[in-house]
Amino acid sequence: MSPAAVLDSLWERAGLPGAALAFARLTGSEPVFPSSFCVGTAAQATIAAAALAACELGHQRGAPRQRVGVAMEHAAVECTGWFAIDGRTPDPWDKFSGLYRSADGWVRIHANFAHHRDGALRLLGLNPATATRADAEAAMLRWNAVDFESAAAEAGLVATALRSFQQWDATPQALAVAQQPLFSIDRIGDAPPLALQPLSLEQRPLEGVRVLELTRILAGPVAGRALASHGSDVMLVNSPQLPNIAAIADTSRGKRSTHIDLHEAAGRSAMDRLVQGAHVFVQGYRPGGLEALGYGAPALAQRRPGIVCVSLSAYGNAGPWAGRRGFDSLLQTAMGFNHAEGQAAGDGKPRPMPMQILDEATGFLMALAACAALWRQQREGGSWHVQLSLAQTAHWLRGLGRVEGGLSARPTSRAPYLETSASGFGELTAIRPSAQLERTPARYSSPSVQPGHSPPHW
Repeated sequence: MSPAAVLDSLWERAGLPGAALAFARLTGSEPVFPSSFCVGTAAQATIAAAALAACELGHQRGAPRQRVGVAMEHAAVECTGWFAIDGRTPDPWDKFSGLYRSADGWVRIHANFAHHRDGALRLLGLNPATATRADAEAAMLRWNAVDFESAAAEAGLVATALRSFQQWDATPQALAVAQQPLFSIDRIGDAPPLALQPLSLEQRPLEGVRVLELTRILAGPVAGRALASHGSDVMLVNSPQLPNIAAIADTSRGKRSTHIDLHEAAGRSAMDRLVQGAHVFVQGYRPGGLEALGYGAPALAQRRPGIVCVSLSAYGNAGPWAGRRGFDSLLQTAMGFNHAEGQAAGDGKPRPMPMQILDEATGFLMALAACAALWRQQREGGSWHVQLSLAQTAHWLRGLGRVEGGLSARPTSRAPYLETSASGFGELTAIRPSAQLERTPARYSSPSVQPGHSPPHW
C-alpha cells in the first residue's frame, strides 16, 4: 500500500471527514531504514493521521483547515526515539535484556526494570546479586522456549518465545488479535459536549484540551507528547513508587509531570480533581490495574461525563493473553517479526526491526483516536472509550506488506532533524516533530521536567 492509501484507511477507521485528506502531503518512499517491513510508511502515516486529526478538531472549533506535510525520512527518524542528555546517549537496554538460546529455540527477556530482571533470573535458578549474562545464557539452555514463556507469564514477568509468522498464526491469541480492529472508538455514556473555546487563526489546534496521561513505556508517552506538540495541556501522572526509564526525558517534552499515589486517600482526591477538569484520560497500565483502583473507563465516565478515555494494552482485550504484560521488543519476537527479518536477511539469525515501531506507531494512533473521539464528543456529546494494543498495531504493520531489498538500506541520518533544549534532566538533544503544519507549527511549548515537578492541579 502507498503511504497515502494507508493514511486514507486510518482516516476512514477514525470516522473523520474525508474532505480533510486533501490537506495532507506525504513525501518520500521506502526504504528509509534497514528493514523488510514498511516501518517508514507506518511512521509517516500514523504521524500524519494524528496531526491531521488534531487539525480537524481545531476546524471543528472554528479554525480553518491547514495543510499537513510529513516526510517519510523525518517521520522514521522521529520514531527511532533517539535522544541524548548532556551529549551522552543512554543505553536503552539492561545487560540481561535480549535474546537467549533455549533448548529448542530462542527466548527474549525484557529486563529494563529491576523487578522484571530479578524475577527472570530467579526463574532461571540464579541469584540476581551475583548472576552474569553468561550464567543466564547457560541456564536458559535447560528450558524449552514456550515453557519459559509460560512460567514467566504466570509469575507476572515479561519474556516471550521466538516464533515464525506461521507459528504465531496458529496460536489462539493470534486468532483473537486478527478479529479485532486496529483501534476502536465506542460511546460508553451520555453527556453534553464538553466546553472548548473557539480557536483563533493563530492558536494551535489542541489548545485548551486537557489530557491526563497515566502511562510509562513507550507508546503512551509518545501519544501524550504528540498531543502536547499540537497544543494540549498534558499532565503526566506518575506513581512515586514506580521506576521510570531514561526515555522519559524525551517523551516528557511539552508536558507537566506530577506524582500521585492512588493507593492513598489524598492521592485519589487529587486525581479526582484532575479528572473533573480533563477532556482526555490516557492510560497504559496492565489490563485491570486502574480498574481495580476505581479509574476504569466506565467509572471515569460517571465521574466526568463527556470524557474521552484511551486504553492501551499489549495483546488486546480478547484472547488468552489479554491480561499479559508486554513490550514492543517482546511482541516483535512473539509475533514473528524477528524471525521474518532474519529470514529476509538470508542468515536466519533473529533480528529486531530498526526501531520500536510498534510502540511509536501505536502512540501516534492513540493520538489520532483521541482526537477523533473528542471530535465526535464535540459534535454529538457522550463519553467515549478508545482501545488499542501493540499486538493490533503489529498485525496492521504486517498487513502493509514487505519491502524488497529493504534490509540493504542505509539508515537515514538524524542530524538534520535534531533540536537541543534545556530540560529537567540536563541539556536534551532529541528529534523535533516531523509533522509540518502550515499555520501552527508542531512544537513543545515547555521543556521536559522531572517526575513530580508539577503540582497536581490544572
